[in-house]
Amino acid sequence: MARKKNRVDLDRDNGIAPGLVAKTKKRLVVASGRSHPELAKQVAEHLGTELAPTEHRTFASGEIYTRFEVSIRGCDVFVVQSFGPPVNEWLMELLIMLDALKRASAKRITVVAPYFPYSRQDKKGRGREPISARLVADLLKTAGADRIMSVDLHAAQIQGFFDGPVDHLFAKPVLLEHFEQGLTGEDRETLTVVSPDMGRVRVADTWSDSLGAPLAIIHKRRDPKVANQVSVHEIVGDVQGRTCLLVDDMIDTGGTIQKAAQALKASGARKVIVAATHAIFSDPATERLQDPAIDEVVVTDTIPIGADRRFERLTVLPIAPLLARAIREVFEDGSVTSMFGGDA
Repeated sequence: MARKKNRVDLDRDNGIAPGLVAKTKKRLVVASGRSHPELAKQVAEHLGTELAPTEHRTFASGEIYTRFEVSIRGCDVFVVQSFGPPVNEWLMELLIMLDALKRASAKRITVVAPYFPYSRQDKKGRGREPISARLVADLLKTAGADRIMSVDLHAAQIQGFFDGPVDHLFAKPVLLEHFEQGLTGEDRETLTVVSPDMGRVRVADTWSDSLGAPLAIIHKRRDPKVANQVSVHEIVGDVQGRTCLLVDDMIDTGGTIQKAAQALKASGARKVIVAATHAIFSDPATERLQDPAIDEVVVTDTIPIGADRRFERLTVLPIAPLLARAIREVFEDGSVTSMFGGDA
């Protein structure tokens, strides 16, 4: 009678060293590029962990080198990299990090890009133009990303550019909490939510519902007497004597916001408050946002805001708690949608 094989025999037949027990416990690792290390550190702290020790170098030629100083094998890795300037350098660094993680046998790699690069180039407006947002998604996939997590994508269709899961987070709960607690008295009673252009109406409408405030829209049109310039701003809705909350997904050079605020004040608004997720603040945004027509600017720190780009009427809210909660949901196979009132 043949001897019944024990566990050691079975392991040996399957090429496993005798007595070796496979480890099935998941390991969460948070890694960071150099674009926004403060944010990555805050995310790691909220998750009760530390950033993975990583060596970053830029050679004299401009080439980038990255090496993870601890084992990543079998880990669920979340790489935090935001995209303020210089965008192209941080994008290349992220691609190199992904390649290093893939070659180090990470089990799953999630790119946490609070602000998605090239997100405004999401479609062809004219012939012979690129769709750069799609190109970036393809680059991330090729480099080794299994999943992407981002906040307030400029166009929701970008979710379909990546061949894999995309967690589209919303900063609205973070911003909304600030205004629900901070707006009191006459500001609260006279509040009107304003969309700076027709493209943001849908977002502004959700703010209007959440705050129980009326909605106004700024309709931009060209003056036939002035070539190649938007010079007429028509206000759809009543803003006379109202506290206007201008909501947008990003502020780049600040031109749109400045002109919108001036138009609102010219139409009788008593106060103009600006709320946006991504503070890109390219020059001359800081100067424009200090226009007397703007009473306050509230943003999140999805993009690092240096001391030279901060000003007295600017409030910066932390996005790390939102990112950390989403990372935990993904790591524990929970529901990211449930964070924003959707079905679990």
